Amino acid sequence: MSAVKNILVKELTRVFTDKKLVFSLFVMPGLLIMIMYSLMGRLATNMVNDIEKNIPKVYIQNAPEGFDELVSSMGYEAEITPLVLSHNIEDIKADIKSGDVELLVVFEEGFLDKIGAYQNLGDEIPEVKTYYNTAEDYSVAAREKFLNMVLNTYQQQLLAERLGNIEQLQVFYIDKDPQSSIIVDEEKASAKPLSMLLPLLINIMLFSGAMGLGVDAITGEKERGTLSSMLISPIKRSDIVMGKLLSLGILSSLSAVIYTIFTMIGIQRLYGGFEGDADTAMGALGNISFTPIEMIQLLVLLLIVVYLYVSLISLVAVYARTAKEANTYVMPLMIVVMLGSIMTMFSGGTEKGIEYFAIPIYNSAVSLQNLFLGELTMTQFGLTVGTTAFLAAIITVLITKAFNSEKVMFNA
Repeated sequence: MSAVKNILVKELTRVFTDKKLVFSLFVMPGLLIMIMYSLMGRLATNMVNDIEKNIPKVYIQNAPEGFDELVSSMGYEAEITPLVLSHNIEDIKADIKSGDVELLVVFEEGFLDKIGAYQNLGDEIPEVKTYYNTAEDYSVAAREKFLNMVLNTYQQQLLAERLGNIEQLQVFYIDKDPQSSIIVDEEKASAKPLSMLLPLLINIMLFSGAMGLGVDAITGEKERGTLSSMLISPIKRSDIVMGKLLSLGILSSLSAVIYTIFTMIGIQRLYGGFEGDADTAMGALGNISFTPIEMIQLLVLLLIVVYLYVSLISLVAVYARTAKEANTYVMPLMIVVMLGSIMTMFSGGTEKGIEYFAIPIYNSAVSLQNLFLGELTMTQFGLTVGTTAFLAAIITVLITKAFNSEKVMFNA
């Protein structure tokens, strides 16, 4: 055990006494993540504000009598131009396609006369055509606002003139007060968006931390020749393996915690960009609460997952001849981890069978998701931990065998 402890201390000392290594492993990736999310939030804010401030160019053909007054009374802000004979409608459609004009509204000729002539079922009902460009945000926003603020109001006004009392069309209300009909677990509702995102982020953070450290600690030392001196010492190679894996597990866990903190700060700003409320993401995170048992489950899951990722990366690193080769082999594992986590984001509310919790990597993402929702059972937790630990133990045995092979360790 003393040999394991000595190797553990050696590895931790090697990392924490190298300021450049500490910055590149722990600080720089977290800062880049935070900057990326913050930039996305700022760009989203600028995009929304830009669309709201834009004054759209709108052409209207055959506007019925009194329609101009309605548009003005509704406060619809736009540069409205009545379509006259000097205008070519095809040219305006071309301008909409190019993004120079946002909206073209065309009323049928004799619009009000056709509405007034309606008597029986089957009589002609006039149409209002709205031409817009779905590839242009300005155009989509202009049409949506025109429909909601102007055309819907105009339609209700004409119905009131025809019927006198349009409430005659309302036979019954469906949830007149929608808020009073909602039955929801507030904590679960708050946790659901983050329960889809956090398992992916956590798994990527854990794997990324282990990847950067594991390749350097094994393949890097093989290249530099420092591992050779350790192998020819009287220390058992199984102790070397355990010391390496434990140190990598500690460092990976630490880097994952740091990355998660930076990520949550970035997500806060990202949500603020889309919603205009900087507390949205952090407020949702604050509504996630854990019982003491759930906190223990979370800790155990993170530790066992870290050990699995460390062992997987170490197995690749020990067989690789160079760090470049090791990084090439590790990338497919990264993709597998990402896919396993992404699958939980699109699983909806489908209940997972117990067999899903026996699938390594995927089971950790599902368990984390259920844990954030407060739905993780002890059976699911036990099966996830058991299968993950079993796979990690098998990989540890394979790493030990590789360390005992002179051909593998000395790149013979």
